[in-house]
Amino acid sequence: MRSRLNLPTQLTLLRLALIPVVGYSLSASFPYHDQVGAAVYAAAAATDTLDGEIARRRQLVTELGKFLDPLADKLLVITVLVILVSASVIPAWVALVVVAREFLITGLRLLAASQGVVIASTPWGKSKTLTQNVMLELLILERPFPVLHGVAIAAVALAVTATVLSGLDYLWRYRRFVV
Repeated sequence: MRSRLNLPTQLTLLRLALIPVVGYSLSASFPYHDQVGAAVYAAAAATDTLDGEIARRRQLVTELGKFLDPLADKLLVITVLVILVSASVIPAWVALVVVAREFLITGLRLLAASQGVVIASTPWGKSKTLTQNVMLELLILERPFPVLHGVAIAAVALAVTATVLSGLDYLWRYRRFVV
């Protein structure tokens, strides 16, 4: 068990532990709750980049990490999307596009894995992650800082575009598993 709980996996577990903190911060009404939520979200998102880099560089990739990392990413993003939709910060269709793409690509990865193929991250996939994180940060911070509204809307457009294009890219690259 000790070897599976290496530093990258511990960072992933930290990200999972931060999800309720982000959710509470964004849903609560204590002073500066949105700023706290944005800071915790940024820290959680940073662990995603960090754990992957460490795992690859130090050859610490584990089966547990491969399972938990994408799960933590999706739960973090979906948690924030649900809160922002329920607070009428973004329309539900934006969340639907993001969640549908995640389910679609996860299904594609499962199909490929059943045939012994691992679908690695692509540049479009990395762009999707970055633009979604920026979008969510700006949408969170727009609540206490309305001056960010225009930039946040632009970030939504960019993130939705990157999300759709990355999904299409994966489907095209790995169409042999779909057709």
